[in-house]
Amino acid sequence: MTTTSSDTQSRTRQVGLPWSALLALGTAVFITSLTETLPAGVLPEMSASLGTSSGAAGQAVTVYAAGTALTAIPLATATASVPRKPLLLGAMAVFLVANTLTAAAPGYIVLLAGRFLAGVAAGLAWAILAGYARRIAPAGLEGRAIAAAMTGIPVALSLGVPAGALIGEQVGWRAAFGAVSLLTLAVIGWISVSVPGARQLAIEHAGTNGSDPAPESAKSPLRQTLAVPGVAPIMVTVTTFVLGHTIIYAYIAPYLQRAGLGPATDAVLLAFGVACLVSIWYVGRHVDRRLRTLMVTGSVLFTFATAALAVSTTHAIVWVAAVLWGLGWGGAPTLLQTAAGQAGMRRSSAAADTAQAVLVTLWNAAMAFGGIIGGLLLQSSGVTVVAVSAAALGAVSLLIVAGARHHAFRNTQATPCPTPTHP
Repeated sequence: MTTTSSDTQSRTRQVGLPWSALLALGTAVFITSLTETLPAGVLPEMSASLGTSSGAAGQAVTVYAAGTALTAIPLATATASVPRKPLLLGAMAVFLVANTLTAAAPGYIVLLAGRFLAGVAAGLAWAILAGYARRIAPAGLEGRAIAAAMTGIPVALSLGVPAGALIGEQVGWRAAFGAVSLLTLAVIGWISVSVPGARQLAIEHAGTNGSDPAPESAKSPLRQTLAVPGVAPIMVTVTTFVLGHTIIYAYIAPYLQRAGLGPATDAVLLAFGVACLVSIWYVGRHVDRRLRTLMVTGSVLFTFATAALAVSTTHAIVWVAAVLWGLGWGGAPTLLQTAAGQAGMRRSSAAADTAQAVLVTLWNAAMAFGGIIGGLLLQSSGVTVVAVSAAALGAVSLLIVAGARHHAFRNTQATPCPTPTHP
């Protein structure tokens, strides 16, 4: 019996998304993102407690990103044949240990060691999460599944970081990291109960759409993956966009202090994060058809917002810029990961996984260099130059996206369901 495309679409609509599993993955993403960005909300408290400058304390972001950048591809390669679920649980367990070590760190060196360990866990987790969400989704809903899982990023920014900043002010920055450890313990249990094994789902999908029964066990050489049309410009965009974002986000607290909004840091971060939520909600609804349009729009909004922060520290402009920044940035992880997966799939599912590992490596390398560059600029030239640099990198990202019109960030026209024909 032949299965028509309308039959497949009808079955997809009936099955829907596995929401409990996706929300568990989204919470894992939340923990990963919150662990990554929490120092931005408690930077003044960390630097005062540890007796360091804001630039030195900001290296807590740098070493985390370095741990991820150095280990994502090697770990993805070394664990290619390991079942995804226990691997993800192992990564979350390392997060539990690392955040607990950070919370209890007696000094600066131990703090950096905990942050580096957390970065290693992130390198493994990020190489798994987007592909996991894609594999447990019905055919045709892969982009929405990735968007659902990636919701953890704007939730971390909109709720987690402001809450961490509030805890840091009221109780202390160590309590904020301790709270993340408790949440990590809870999500380990949730993943154990709700998330199916990716190998199991891959076998089930193979019975319906002919996919590789165990795609995670296949490997695609790095050079061959980067040679796939569209992959290289996507990776360059990842580097410039994330570098620009990190340069200013890691030092947003000193910027807001300079603007006279230091006491409102948690509120500004909340406005930024809520805008991120709106962005990822909209991106999640349209990413499968309007990838290019959304990426161009996000690049424009980010560039405009950071340019506004560079031009003026007027309170009204800062608030508006924070919202525009969130609208431009919130959907970026979903857009970039979806673009990388789509480009890699033109070769194979293994190439898509390799592309995701490369993306994770470049993403975190950009974060590491962003923390270093931002700290140097902050110490030598001040917050205005930090914002100018972010805006310049946003403009470069926009030019790359605009120029890569043939193979990267492609819009997909919706295809109407055909009327079944009978012989």
